[in-house]
Amino acid sequence: MRRFTELCRRLDATTRTNEKVAAVRHYFSEAPAEDAAVALALLSGDRQRRLVTTTELREWAAEAAGIPPWLLEECYATVGDLAETLALVLPDPAAEEDSDGPPAATAGEDGLASIVRDTLHAMKGLDAAERKRIVVETWRKLGREERFLWHKMLTGGFRMGVARTLVARALSELAGVDPATMAHRLMGLSSPSAEDFTSLMAAEGAATDRLRPYPFFLASPVEGGPESLGDVGEWQAEWKWDGMRAQLIAREASVAVWTRGEELATDAFPEIVEAAAALRERIGIDCALDGELLVVGERGLLDFQALSKRIGRKRLTKKLLADLPVVFVAYDILELGGEDLRRLPLSERRRRLEEIVPERFDPRRRAAADGRLFLSPVVDAASWEQLAAVRAESRSRGVEGLMLKRRQSHYGFGRTRGDWWKWKVEPLEIDAVLLYAQAGHGRRATLHTDYTLGVWSDGRLVPVAKAYSGLSDAELVEVDRIIRRTTLEKHGPVRVVEPTLVFEIAFEAVARSTRHKAGLAVRFPRIKRWRRDKLPADAGSLADLAGLLRRPDDTAAVCSMVHQRAQT
Repeated sequence: MRRFTELCRRLDATTRTNEKVAAVRHYFSEAPAEDAAVALALLSGDRQRRLVTTTELREWAAEAAGIPPWLLEECYATVGDLAETLALVLPDPAAEEDSDGPPAATAGEDGLASIVRDTLHAMKGLDAAERKRIVVETWRKLGREERFLWHKMLTGGFRMGVARTLVARALSELAGVDPATMAHRLMGLSSPSAEDFTSLMAAEGAATDRLRPYPFFLASPVEGGPESLGDVGEWQAEWKWDGMRAQLIAREASVAVWTRGEELATDAFPEIVEAAAALRERIGIDCALDGELLVVGERGLLDFQALSKRIGRKRLTKKLLADLPVVFVAYDILELGGEDLRRLPLSERRRRLEEIVPERFDPRRRAAADGRLFLSPVVDAASWEQLAAVRAESRSRGVEGLMLKRRQSHYGFGRTRGDWWKWKVEPLEIDAVLLYAQAGHGRRATLHTDYTLGVWSDGRLVPVAKAYSGLSDAELVEVDRIIRRTTLEKHGPVRVVEPTLVFEIAFEAVARSTRHKAGLAVRFPRIKRWRRDKLPADAGSLADLAGLLRRPDDTAAVCSMVHQRAQT
């Protein structure tokens, strides 16, 4: 555990990529295979399960530290991170002399895998009393730095600022293989065992899942206009769909659907699996496609929110499958007949893709049982000006903008700048009023930086968005002073403030929502600027916001629903 804690300390202490790579390489060169497997899962961002509630941890820590709960809460408000707060307030393990318990600070000597197995894995299915016993015993064994990391694991909040490509680079240097090969081996490797790690590090012939996907190639945002990219003829333009990026793997008699988050989503899309199996049977060879999962409703494309309903369901009903029919729109081919095509230029990959998926996607066509796999159409233009005019139609088409891909580019991995760009439409904007505020975390723990903002509806301000970013450090301090001065009520950590501050917020889209009081939800809201020149009465209205809906005919329905709620 101490070895892993030292790795995390070294990673947190530098912003230099080479130093991070060296730290990761050094750790894995010395760690036993079972510890390395657990560390790899943690560094790769594997989803963690919360095993105890934060309320339980607060209560147990206050009792162990011999302090009242209110004092622990005051410490938390100052520190800003619960895991760090608990590590600091608990008694120093080296000073403990409880003869009834194990010797202090011995588990730090234990391996990471042992700690995880004997604490995190052991807690599953236990009642609160047994979980408390394990937690208290572990506190006695770990030093403060080890406790901090263990708290993060315990609450499902462990995050380390290292990209998967960085981990792949470090492991590739250690194993003596190409970084792209290592990145491919890491794809879909969930909760690896010691045997998996040993196989991963083999110089040749590593055992890989036959349905494992390839590392996704990611695009960078275009800054300013695309004219600096050179001749428009060197680029392939496509629509940037508002769906879920995925890879469709069809090998032998099996099919798998992998999301960009490296989650296996095969069971959520049975119609896509069936269509891929039919494609594999028709062409007679294996293939791996990169593309987008989209929902096509009665009136055309639906947004990502509709698609997420398919992912979150444990059981797919016939009604859900009928109401939210999904298609797979392919825009690249990574493998055909067992041949890795990623080193071929895009123009050649596109030609091969068109041969096996010839039908171009038309968003106006509702998905049918005999049509689930389509080709992403290319957007033709003779100049950047013409392409900009086409891009202006994005929102009316239900897309986010354009993708620009160099025709001679290989299919890389990670966010390699230069060959793939996303040219998104400008964000939507509205002026909103600050209604509620809450203190931030970490270095912002002493400032109120989490804001709830609202717009006008029937003479009342209705909450429509939460925003956490966009203001400068100096503005945050100034806004915090105003929040403290204009607080009307306090509800736990939340302050209700007098509506005096107006902010211009930017967001990507608006959608109807039955979960929100306003009847609307905005996507990726952030503060664009503080409108010091405006009064609260000048802020936007719910009707203004509803007017930004992708389908204007939804506007009246939303406003009517909110009006009825206001009356009741």
